[in-house]
Amino acid sequence: MRSGRLAIKRFLIPLLALFALSSCIRGRISSVARMDLFNLEIGPLEDQINLFDLARSSSNRTSLAMRDGLFYISDTAGSKIVRYNSYGDLLFVIYNEETNPPPISLRRGVDEEGMVTRWSISYPLKEPGAITVDSRKHIYTADKVDIERRSNDAEDGALLDSIVLHFDDSGRFVNFLGQEGIGGKPFPRITGIYASNDDEIAVVCLLVSGWNIYWFNADGTLLYLVHLRNDSIPMPDAKLDYASIDTVSAAPDERKLYFKIDYYRNITDEENNSMAIPETSVIWIMNVDTGDYEESIRVPFFEYTATENDRKVTQRLPYAMLGVIKDSSVFLYFPVDGGYSLLVLTAGSREQRLGFIQVKNDELEYNTFNLSNEGILSGLLATEWEARLVWWRTERLMGVNL
Repeated sequence: MRSGRLAIKRFLIPLLALFALSSCIRGRISSVARMDLFNLEIGPLEDQINLFDLARSSSNRTSLAMRDGLFYISDTAGSKIVRYNSYGDLLFVIYNEETNPPPISLRRGVDEEGMVTRWSISYPLKEPGAITVDSRKHIYTADKVDIERRSNDAEDGALLDSIVLHFDDSGRFVNFLGQEGIGGKPFPRITGIYASNDDEIAVVCLLVSGWNIYWFNADGTLLYLVHLRNDSIPMPDAKLDYASIDTVSAAPDERKLYFKIDYYRNITDEENNSMAIPETSVIWIMNVDTGDYEESIRVPFFEYTATENDRKVTQRLPYAMLGVIKDSSVFLYFPVDGGYSLLVLTAGSREQRLGFIQVKNDELEYNTFNLSNEGILSGLLATEWEARLVWWRTERLMGVNL
């Protein structure tokens, strides 16, 4: 168990270094009110979360989704999916009975007449990862297929080992999505799943050669397949030397994809050492129906002051993209002392909104976030002994009532 916790800490070492560097920034931005909702013990039981063995998964990570005040957690190491209300009441659990003890406090199976409010359902989950929930409260989660069903894509150099499981609002299995739709062949590595307001599903996959995004309607029919290859990334300036796709997100209210791309320029120092320095960041917005980039958003860098050779210098690093909400607003974040700095940008507008969300130092064992379609930011923040479910209402930051 200890080895799992150490792996999580190693994952956060780069973030901790940036916390120290950027400690002077917090006082210049407004804080977004945090509400602590409930805590979960860390462990293998149905009302606990298993973060001890998180490092055993090579790609999937415990993930969080929030819809209409209900919280859904895909517990990767625990091979289960749970749903809680905002008071911390466990409503149901989908669990692998071969790797989980039988639920003690929940009824087995779903009561068709609705007489039972807390239940459990058995399904052979392996390593559930990215998760999303649509307006029907149907659950979509990434999972692995059996070893004998895995294959290699020679053209893209990708291991095809993932599918998207579809469960209904009671947690009963409906079907699974593959590349061609229902029952299709496995996907490459899944990094994100997004549900639109019309219950369409976008599955984002990372390959060695670039990214594939599969767009399905609510019935599981494949509508679009978008390829973005590393050698065809849009370049805003011919003088740039290197481009890196940070994140791909799908809009909830339009058939649009948001690609955040960081661009670098090679320089040579006085000792003839070559290095890449960040030059600019751009979010490119693609219309999925046409495949065209309709517009772009220039993203400012996060700037902080550091000391080098007894003198203060200004450093610049790219923000990371959290996601996209309705009306084309993009949330970005950067780790700072005591939490994260938030930046909100909106397509077609030059307005920038800055905010700060608090994450305590003892909550850094593992962090995962979810941004709802309306802009409510939820977080699962793990200490060494428990996981805390919190959210930040962004009305103050956005200037609207959610």
